[in-house]
Amino acid sequence: MLRSQEIYAPARPVVWSAGTVALGRRLYQTLPEDRYDIGPIVDEALDRTLVADVRLDNRPELCAELGLSAKAAAETSDAGLLMLALRRWNEEAVEHLIGDFAFVLWDGCYRRLLLARDIAGQRPLHFHRQRDFFAFASMPKGLHALAEVPPDPDHSAMVRFLALIPETGNQSFFKDVVRVRPGEICIVTSKEINSYNYWTPSREPLRLRSSEYEEALREQMDRAVSDRLRGAKGRVAAHLSGGLDSSTVAATAARLLVERGRVTAFTAVPRRGYSGAVPRGRFADESLHAVSVAMLYPNMQHVLVETSQRSPLANLERNFFLYERPMLNLCNGVWSDAILDGAKSRGLTVMLTGQMGNASFSHSGLDVLPDLLLKARWFQLAQQALRLHRNGLSWDSLAAHTFGSIIPRWLWRAANRLRGRRHDLSHSGVNREAVRAMHAATKSAGLDFSQRPRRDGFDLRLWVFGRVDFGNYTKGFLGGWGIDVRDPTADRRLLEFSLRIPAAEYLKDGRSRSIARRAFADRLPQMILKESRSGLQAADWHEGLSASRDDLARELERIVACPGAEEILQIPMLERLVNEWPEGDWNSLDVQRRYRLALLRGISGGHFFRKASGSNG
Repeated sequence: MLRSQEIYAPARPVVWSAGTVALGRRLYQTLPEDRYDIGPIVDEALDRTLVADVRLDNRPELCAELGLSAKAAAETSDAGLLMLALRRWNEEAVEHLIGDFAFVLWDGCYRRLLLARDIAGQRPLHFHRQRDFFAFASMPKGLHALAEVPPDPDHSAMVRFLALIPETGNQSFFKDVVRVRPGEICIVTSKEINSYNYWTPSREPLRLRSSEYEEALREQMDRAVSDRLRGAKGRVAAHLSGGLDSSTVAATAARLLVERGRVTAFTAVPRRGYSGAVPRGRFADESLHAVSVAMLYPNMQHVLVETSQRSPLANLERNFFLYERPMLNLCNGVWSDAILDGAKSRGLTVMLTGQMGNASFSHSGLDVLPDLLLKARWFQLAQQALRLHRNGLSWDSLAAHTFGSIIPRWLWRAANRLRGRRHDLSHSGVNREAVRAMHAATKSAGLDFSQRPRRDGFDLRLWVFGRVDFGNYTKGFLGGWGIDVRDPTADRRLLEFSLRIPAAEYLKDGRSRSIARRAFADRLPQMILKESRSGLQAADWHEGLSASRDDLARELERIVACPGAEEILQIPMLERLVNEWPEGDWNSLDVQRRYRLALLRGISGGHFFRKASGSNG
């Protein structure tokens, strides 16, 4: 099992066993204290053994709580610190942990296993159970090393992926391989598995002056970024788009490293001279915005990454091997891989991102609009709407955010049909029978494919936070490039603080994401702070796709030849899309839905399905 996962951790395997129980681990050293991590940690007094994949971002506070001396703290690995926390608080230790982790604790006294992951799911953990047999591993390939666990795809997980249904259950993409969910604890005995979510953020709003929210938010961001610089040796890579999230993270890292290091910031841009049309409210080239950030910091090296001629199909085999799940967006994978290539070629080992900013500090605040309407605050609503429109929000979007969560669902759908927008699964690439079954299942679960706005901003942000499990991706980045990808915007302390900021602070004076713009005006240029549009990632995505059209047709042929593929995919529709190639207008809503969403996600899911099925097509 450990040998099969060597790509993710090159250190020698270390195994502990006692009778019918065995635990093992391989380590990828990313932290200074990792040199003290000797493998499975044994607490002989309590008859406990721990294996952990962990980076603790609150080490000083945790060491203080546990009463460790400075010398003892300096010589204790993060896994060792976790074991001390488990000794003090048992499973309640997770409430004291800030960082990325997945761990398994064997308790010999009670003959049970305790499995847990961090709330953001940045480290993966999977398991398999039969009547008289239980096994766990970081990645599915660790389980597939066992004859008892054949690598078969999970049909329902594939359909959910193609339909863009949030990954809220315990399914992995392999049959009989279960994932521990982010923020979940599983207690395994010989008789049963009991699971529960340990994280319930508070809804109680903070009561501060506006300037105090801003100051506190800056402190939270500074701490979240600073803690994630550990082990980078003063040289860190960062994503830098034209948006608030990655700009704030990159700029904060540069400020923190101004006396002792540098940031290499990577911006994905369309090829020089690209002039394709983009949707209203979007912009294709984010380089000028990113440059305006980089120019503020002498210790920030800025790298532009062009990928227009790269095929989105080029790394399908590698994706399957590294991530063991289908890629959500093959087009974004093109520039993401190119950025990782650039970071690796420069010897960088830590990459900062702002993936979860929308769920934490840079929430739009547009859920305030229906609240003002329902509370009959007409004048305030009109003021906000007029200012939002002057700041770039279209009347269509204003109407949708104000009335969409209030009007009946049938009326929302009818209004969208009149605007030429169909929000259903007809363009998802999913087999029609599977669509009907999925509609029935998701209706009972309260899911809505019409993209109707949610009135409750708190619930919306938690939904965004939990809709995709990133653990397999981050493990794949480490295995494929040797780069530890860390997201300060997913910091538990930052997220919990942001969720308690009153909604009105996020929408103020006709500016969405207002508090983020105000709080980080000390480190970002006006070009970023005043931008109301959103960047369009990989605007020239279609050029690499068109150049690889023959490869696309061949891959589809292999998928069609795979037994069972027709049960999950609309094969005739995908074939028609390959044969009837658009003449232009690639970034229109209709073409993006048919080619970027239905065709490419169908190819991504179909390739995974045939590889997991053991089919060569």
